[in-house]
Amino acid sequence: MINETFDKHYEESRIQGGSTCCPGCGGPLFWKIALQVLGPKTIVYGDGPCAMCALRYIKVPHMAIHFSFIADGATGINAALRAKGRNDVTLISSAGDGASADISFGKISAAAERNENMIQICIDNEAYMNTGIQKSGLTPYGAWTTTTPTGKESNKKDIPMILAAHKIPYVATASVAYPQDLKRKLEKAMSIEGFKYIHTIIPCPTGWRFDPAKAVEVTRLGVDTWVSPMYEIEEGVLTMSRKAEAKPVTEYLKAQGRFRNLDEEQIKFIQDEVDAKRSELLSLDGKKIIH
Repeated sequence: MINETFDKHYEESRIQGGSTCCPGCGGPLFWKIALQVLGPKTIVYGDGPCAMCALRYIKVPHMAIHFSFIADGATGINAALRAKGRNDVTLISSAGDGASADISFGKISAAAERNENMIQICIDNEAYMNTGIQKSGLTPYGAWTTTTPTGKESNKKDIPMILAAHKIPYVATASVAYPQDLKRKLEKAMSIEGFKYIHTIIPCPTGWRFDPAKAVEVTRLGVDTWVSPMYEIEEGVLTMSRKAEAKPVTEYLKAQGRFRNLDEEQIKFIQDEVDAKRSELLSLDGKKIIH
């Protein structure tokens, strides 16, 4: 009976067991959750971050040119689907933080401007992890990387809000630490025509410097401290997904070696920034912020 259950699970699963990702990587977890929602009629275009090595093991059509062609490659697939009259396929364009915020941001922006019918997903592990842990535009302030050995001196780009300003129909932030929320947002994105953007925080024990067994715990702390707030913007209206009282940012920062060099002044700066963002988001909850 047990063997039959396992056989059925792996037969129906859209991702093979195992991967070449590091222990504790959130990439395979994300795709396991996502593909339960997306189903078999899905095409994935994406390349770049090591968290997306899991793409090699998914059981739906997937392809890539290079991570400098994110959104461009998916635009071509979208054109082919239109030419064939196919409106029954979910098209996913997926990229890491480096491609989303830096290398391919102009192409993602152009696809958003055209309102291409796709779901653009950012697999955000907050650095160029697959090429040596260099900082990206989505590396947070104060974080150690190999190119910011004393900590990054600038803030993380607010890509979800930047794309929301393109007046696309749907933007959401999500986390693998809250899978039901992630599933709900993917389901909503699938039901909407046009360009949708979902920003997911993906834990990286290697780059963030923590015990791989604590990947979900550390990622959940990011949400619970409001370092990584969860919300959605549908037709310009912002709705908070989680409005719990914020834990001190020190709980999140001290769980990771990449923040080990922060002094008290820097920690206070981060806390003040998080508090200000939290107050702003709560004041906008339920309101139309993009007109």
